[in-house]
Amino acid sequence: MKKVRAAIVGYGNIGKYVLDAILAAPDFEVAGVVRRNGAENKPVELNDYPVVKEIKELKNVDVAILCTPTRSVEKYAKEILALGINTVDSFDIHTGIVDLRRELAAVAKKHNTVAIISAGWDPGSDSVVRTMLEAIAPKGITYTNFGPGMSMGHTVAVKAIEGVQAALSMTIPTGTGIHRRMVYIEVKDGYKYEEVAAAIKADAYFVNDETHVIQVPCVNDLLDMGHGVNLTRKGVSGKTQNQLFEFNMKINNPALTAQVLVCAARASFKQQPGCYTMVEIPVIDLLYGDREDLIAHLV
Repeated sequence: MKKVRAAIVGYGNIGKYVLDAILAAPDFEVAGVVRRNGAENKPVELNDYPVVKEIKELKNVDVAILCTPTRSVEKYAKEILALGINTVDSFDIHTGIVDLRRELAAVAKKHNTVAIISAGWDPGSDSVVRTMLEAIAPKGITYTNFGPGMSMGHTVAVKAIEGVQAALSMTIPTGTGIHRRMVYIEVKDGYKYEEVAAAIKADAYFVNDETHVIQVPCVNDLLDMGHGVNLTRKGVSGKTQNQLFEFNMKINNPALTAQVLVCAARASFKQQPGCYTMVEIPVIDLLYGDREDLIAHLV
């Protein structure tokens, strides 16, 4: 069996767990890792793999798993798709997904490649659950309650704010899909806490939520990768009222994101050229194995 050669682009929290997920997948192998510093200060667990600054330096890459900050996804994806390499990412700005899909679809179709975007757990696997719940109760309301836990996307966004030395953004559910953001920061010397806090609250990640910014001496003392979600839909099946569905999970945030990314990378080779979100992909395409065996096992 020819294995899928996957490149890991970015080697932070998610990238490290993507390496684990690739190594655990029988149909994948590591083509290499792309880091800003290349092989400089190379982590010991990467000793067996090429570590480079540009994906062009790697050989025979089939798919690039983008473990970069959300705001750089579009740039990396366009460049890599144009090289004839599929991409998957965990872009997590919900309001920007439709526009990103449109942008990457044009590039992917031009270069006969596939992009799967927003393939984390929310957006991502939770999106698939929401889609199924709406299908079985077409009229109704779905509430998605995150946490309590660390939001990686929000944390990365805070770290990009000028004057932030270190950061942790916690998502606290208050019910009916409404959340409080608890942001813990260390402030760089020469910056004023009040000005940094105001910039955080004005960022697109936080502007629509109740946000509290708290200065602490050491963010690392607070760090916990745990997270979770409660999805609830109350609606109508046919003409029958009061159908109630609930989905819960408690997870290690980057580990689950990484697993979804690798599943989406597998599914990318079963789609026609273009750009897709996870709700557009047959769920069976995410799985390794013989199709009829999977059907016999799952249906």
